[in-house]
Amino acid sequence: MLFSFSLKSSILLIFFLHGMVFSTLLLIKGLQNENKSSLWLSLFTILCSFYIAPFMFGFAGWYSQQPYRNILFYIPFQQLFLLPPVLYFYTKALLDKSFQFSKRDYIHFLPSAIYLIYSFFIFLTDNVILNENYFYKDGKDKDFSLWYQITGLFSLGYYLTQSLKVYYKYKTLTYNVVSFADSVMFKWAKRFLIAFLMLIAIRILFFIVNPEWDEFGKKFWYYVCFSILFYYMSISGYTNSILSATSFRVSPLNFDADFKFEAYGPGETELPISIQDNDNFEEDKNEIPDFDLWKEKIETLMLVDKMYENPELVISDLSNKLSTHSKKISKVINQGFNMNFNDFVNHYRIKALIQKIEEGEHNIQTLLSLAFECGFNSKSTFNRAFKRATSLNPKEYIEKYLPK
Repeated sequence: MLFSFSLKSSILLIFFLHGMVFSTLLLIKGLQNENKSSLWLSLFTILCSFYIAPFMFGFAGWYSQQPYRNILFYIPFQQLFLLPPVLYFYTKALLDKSFQFSKRDYIHFLPSAIYLIYSFFIFLTDNVILNENYFYKDGKDKDFSLWYQITGLFSLGYYLTQSLKVYYKYKTLTYNVVSFADSVMFKWAKRFLIAFLMLIAIRILFFIVNPEWDEFGKKFWYYVCFSILFYYMSISGYTNSILSATSFRVSPLNFDADFKFEAYGPGETELPISIQDNDNFEEDKNEIPDFDLWKEKIETLMLVDKMYENPELVISDLSNKLSTHSKKISKVINQGFNMNFNDFVNHYRIKALIQKIEEGEHNIQTLLSLAFECGFNSKSTFNRAFKRATSLNPKEYIEKYLPK
């Protein structure tokens, strides 16, 4: 098989082969662990490998000889309508362990299906019906048509927006139902979305630098940048074992159904609540009878029962204690205290910690030990919450208010 090993073709070949390897590893991992996010990332990785293939083979001499030229012309390697929705569904599977792909989700893949049919029609016309290069008489690969490249760019932008919406809904819900939200919010999800944004940024940059997408020229550097980015996304996604730790599962008719905390491993948490069911947290407090009485009951749980000391405290722990449903507790906290559940519990943890400091316990134990006693589950979460509450880190607070 023809393959001219030049510097450019060899560099892209390395990324291509690594992409195929990591796609296989992610597929195996996804099947073994029933991890949907790994399966979506596997599909994304193989699509990225195919995306760089035309330029890799082009630099290796395929466009200059047959039958290789026809392979590149008639196989739509660059699936610009397929990559964006795959990234979007990876984000959904990453953040929601219970995500299920439904029939209505197939509509996201309709443009890519139409483009595949269009590509097959071109092949059929040129090679069967007319038996001559009618569509490819200009000698240019249709995957690099300006309309296709620009439409693909807009598709990436749209699905990035949708992915960000999913992320922020997830973030809002998490802060409203758990007291350790900072531990649940995956850094990898945020990094992935930043990488998603960079995909769009480098495409826009190279559109400006060299808008002629069917010319090789400066495109090599674009494909190197793209390859580095997708390689990072693939290998980081594979090495992050905590990919889909939060699950939102509940009937729309019953907010409290099967609400429980389950551990899946270090830093992993399952929260069986639906994102869709969380859209109406903000309602008039007058809809809750005895609103002020409910505020007092919740305060009692914090001040007397000291429920904040539980590092795995979730909102259902309070609702079970008060024999009510979690949605009511969330509304009372949101509107009665102007805080989400996570900040509300951390408020009492910080108050308890400051009391211990004022009593001099920090001279006997470390600040981290005191923080754990007050319900914090990590040093970073404790430091963030303390600075958010006092505008100082713990050591600065002691130096300012308790000088020796």
